[in-house]
Parts: sequence; C-alpha cells; structure tokens
Amino acid sequence: MGQTILVTGGAGFIGSNLVRFILENRPDDRVINLDALTYAGNLESLADLMDDPRHEFVHADIADVEKLEGVMPRVDSVLHLAAESHVDRSIHDPSLFLKTNIIGTQVLLDAAKRHGVGRFVYVSTDEVYGELPLDDKSQLFTEETPLKPNSPYAVSKTGGDMLARAYWHTYGMNVSITRCSNNFGAYQFPEKVIPLFVNKLIEGEQVPLYGDGSNVRDWLHVLDHCEAICRVLDDGKPGEAYNIGGNNERSNLELTRMLIDLCGRDESAIKHVEDRLGHDKRYAIDASKIRRELGWEPTRSAWPGALEETVQWYKDNRVWCDHVRSGEYKRFYAQNYSGS
Repeated sequence: MGQTILVTGGAGFIGSNLVRFILENRPDDRVINLDALTYAGNLESLADLMDDPRHEFVHADIADVEKLEGVMPRVDSVLHLAAESHVDRSIHDPSLFLKTNIIGTQVLLDAAKRHGVGRFVYVSTDEVYGELPLDDKSQLFTEETPLKPNSPYAVSKTGGDMLARAYWHTYGMNVSITRCSNNFGAYQFPEKVIPLFVNKLIEGEQVPLYGDGSNVRDWLHVLDHCEAICRVLDDGKPGEAYNIGGNNERSNLELTRMLIDLCGRDESAIKHVEDRLGHDKRYAIDASKIRRELGWEPTRSAWPGALEETVQWYKDNRVWCDHVRSGEYKRFYAQNYSGS
C-alpha cells in the first residue's frame, strides 16, 4: 500500500533528484515537496513533474508552524533534506545555518511528533565526523566515529543529527539518520564545485582550486544516494545512523584535472586560490553497515563513466544552468506557482 512522503528541500539538488526517484520507482507513493526556495531551491529542476497528480509542491520554510500544520495531517513519512548546505557561506555567516539546520529541524520534528507521523529520516552528512588524515588511507568514518564537526555548516548539521536521535530516544519517534559523502549528478546548484568548474571551463575561464588541491573527498552519485535513503526509509532501524558512500575517493586536484580533460582544456585553466578557512583534509566513508543490514551498495558512482555522464549533462543543459545562475527560475516560479 502506498504512502504520502513529505520531502523537505525537495527543490534542491539532492531533494529534486529524490522526488523524481520516488515518483519513478515507487508508483504507489505520493510526494509532498516542501521547499522555501532560497538561493539553491529551483523548481525548474522539477518543471516536468509539477502537474503530476502524485506530486504536490508547498512553498514554505520548515520553521513555519502554520504551514506545517496544514501539511502534516496528510503525511505518513518524512524525508528531511532541507538545509543550508554551502560551507563557504556558513563561514561568512553562520547564523542562517543554525536557524535553518537546527531550529528548523526541531520545529519539523515537533510537527511530526504532534501528528503521529510514522517514519522520519534525517539526511545528514559525513562532515559531522570532522576530518581524516591524508597519510593513512586505512582510516574511514564509521557510524561509531565520534562527531567532531569543524565548520559552522557541519556544526549545524550535527545539531540536527543529534536532535533527530534525541527525539527517538526521548519521545520514541521512529527516526533514522543517514550520513552521506559528497554528491554529484544532474541539477546541482552551479555554486558547487563540479557544475561551477564545468561552467567556467566551457566559458573559457579559470577554475579556483583551494590550496594545493590535496584535500580528498568520497564522491557519491546522487541517484545512488536517493536509493539508499529510500532503503533506510523502508528498512532502517529506529535510532540508528547509516553511512552512505560511493567508494570513490579523489583529491580535489585529481577531480579538477579530470574535469579539465573532459572539457578540452589544459592545466593553465587552474587558478590556485587561498585555502578555505578550516578546510578538512579528507573524508572517507565506511558504508559496510548499510550494505550488510539493508543490502544497499553504490551502482552508479564509479568514475570515470559517472563523472563523464555528469559533465555531459551540464554541457547539454546550458539553459538550465544559465537560468539558475541568473535567477530566471525565480521568475518561473512566480509566474507559474505563485499561489502555492
């Protein structure tokens, strides 16, 4: 029997891919997509789904109690992705991150508790763990790794992460937590590294590489992430956290060189810039728990193929990129869905 799933942040990068994944792969389920449409929320990513009878868009902030009261009575499960997510922005102004990612999560959890929502999945990040050393590749983040967030963004996500666990422990809510590595794929806001670099390379500009580019990230295809979130929704244990990784560690320099090659440029396109404040050296995920307990493993994340497909998507969707960067999608929303 199908259910109604509230996806918060469903107009963002991961959220819009998740909404699409649910509608395409879970034909009995409905989606209520709640998004505040801040800088990274983009309804143009879901333009072809806006008239789907199984998809309802609600323009609201997760801290808007009145709007939540109108939604929650119809909700069976919550997939909570809404968040301020750009690390650089959090360094310049942490306040909005704390408001949205901690207080907003608390308001949402309270609404779900008040209305007896049956299932709640909080989508967190591997950044809650802090960093790993570059010189010992045997070290990986497990679900037992102590949480030691380093950036204001990571601190705000850790706060939401721990709130979600507390609502399971204190109130008995059916809450699970996911912690993913860096996502890539279609519909990512052009401020993020892969679409940012691809756009600059196509336009003949240089790409800004932090420091010496030695920082390492594990790259996870967004559709692998969506599949894992749904697996946790269906079978995850209450109170448990699940790491989600792509088994795909790359240095930022290696990533940059691959993007340069795929865009037909040379290394003169690299502009080394001052390193980010507090830049974590390495993230690496041990996802053996979700593989062992829920039978999930990444099938779409392997490079170079997955990266080549992603770069080609941005090449083929220049209009989408231009609209997002110019704010055209805001006008699209105002003209087509101003009454939501």
